[in-house]
Amino acid sequence: MPFEFDMTDNAALRISELIGSESTAKIALRVAVDGGGCSGFMYNYNLVDIINDDDFILEKHGVKIAIDPLSQTFLTKCKLEFIEELGSAYFQISNPNVTAKCGCGNSFNI
Repeated sequence: MPFEFDMTDNAALRISELIGSESTAKIALRVAVDGGGCSGFMYNYNLVDIINDDDFILEKHGVKIAIDPLSQTFLTKCKLEFIEELGSAYFQISNPNVTAKCGCGNSFNI
């Protein structure tokens, strides 16, 4: 089954703004899944200057997201969104594979 991942236009715009504000050259947002949190897994976001040969690359509006092979197993059919609410702004992943989330919403289980 091919890996599928998407991002909203708003997420692409915010990533572009973040990359543009960096003092060192960054070329992509790395989205990863790490062990941690009270439910077992957490999303990790980092601006990076290197893309690995085995990364999945999604490009939208000139912005790139890189996802490593291990994280791909947790992120298939997901969508990265950038949410702006009164007093807060954050990236959020809509993940249809999640079976449980912690109360604070920062970790999940599959």
